[in-house]
Amino acid sequence: MRQLAWLGMDIIGVLVFCAVGRGSHHEGLSITGVATTAWPFLTGTVIGWLASRGWRRPTAVVPTGVVVWLSTVVVGMLLRKASSAGVAASFVVVAASVTAVLLLGWRAVVGLTLRHRADI
Repeated sequence: MRQLAWLGMDIIGVLVFCAVGRGSHHEGLSITGVATTAWPFLTGTVIGWLASRGWRRPTAVVPTGVVVWLSTVVVGMLLRKASSAGVAASFVVVAASVTAVLLLGWRAVVGLTLRHRADI
């Protein structure tokens, strides 16, 4: 059950990325609009979870976080390209950077928190 909550953190990260991106381009924040933008990346996130067996070590930056992040970006971009959505180089760089912060960042915070608790 806890693993689903950690997967939920990744899903929230991807949704935040997509919502902020749509907002910054004045594309609207409707549920349908965010879902249209998010589905390729969410597909990549789920594939990354399966490939890394994310349920085993969901909070690990390496390997789980890195595999989930790379899968989110690579699969997301491939699916966007296949569906005729934009994949400009600048977008790929921004998407990779922002999703790295969101998908790896929460794992780093959890890891630091757990280490700090162990030291007390």
